[in-house]
Amino acid sequence: MLKLDKLYKRYDTGDEALKDVTLEIPDGQVLALIGPSGAGKSTLIRCVNRLVEPTSGSVHLNDTELTTLSQGKLRSARRRMGMIFQEYALVERLTVMENVLSGRLGYVGFWSSWLRKFPKADVKEAFRLLDRVGLMHMPDKRADALSGGQRQRVGIARALIQDPELLLVDEPTASLDPKTSRQIMRLISELCKERGLAAIINIHDVMLAQMFAERIVGLRFGEVVYDGPPDGLTPDVLTDIYGEEDWEATITPVEDDEDTDTELTEANGA
Repeated sequence: MLKLDKLYKRYDTGDEALKDVTLEIPDGQVLALIGPSGAGKSTLIRCVNRLVEPTSGSVHLNDTELTTLSQGKLRSARRRMGMIFQEYALVERLTVMENVLSGRLGYVGFWSSWLRKFPKADVKEAFRLLDRVGLMHMPDKRADALSGGQRQRVGIARALIQDPELLLVDEPTASLDPKTSRQIMRLISELCKERGLAAIINIHDVMLAQMFAERIVGLRFGEVVYDGPPDGLTPDVLTDIYGEEDWEATITPVEDDEDTDTELTEANGA
């Protein structure tokens, strides 16, 4: 379980990015974090793994308080938190397999990582994950030859090979077309259920959040203004989160008809 207690983040400029954020996210729950640009969504995710240092408050991942860890112990704790980035954060000149195995760098020695020599068990797991995310046919393809959807699938496999207890996902569909966006969100949701992983997904697309998340948290000016189920996102609630707009047409429920051609689409460049 992830617990955030009275989390604040104030920058040197005096701007408050987070104000009194208190949340509990149980194992296996997929939480979508929504809100306007500048609401504090990315800051919240980065405060969890301390890529951004909170000003005050605490973050607990199961029995570990992350906010009080030394840098050495924090490096070890970060192995337990898989991060999936909006811009993929792949090494362009490396292959798909090499990028996935980079998720094990926190577990192998310096020279093994430098020489890219990983244990056979890690390589076997990398192949298994590539199969699960639909990329078994391209382990030797360079990252710079991949489509956006394929890159994001590599990023998902890289995060999972850490064997994390938590996924932190920052705008996973921002650069993807609508169909591929659904496929990526569906994949993340399925993997979290399979592994009992808690996940925080920072996402702008309200419909995708409603389709694939069990719980929605809305931030505005760094404060939680909504915390509840997807079907609770009424026009009034969305006005509280984003401001005045004609929300009736925006939040028309859409059923998730699972695509049967996911791998074929990916193979052809989705």
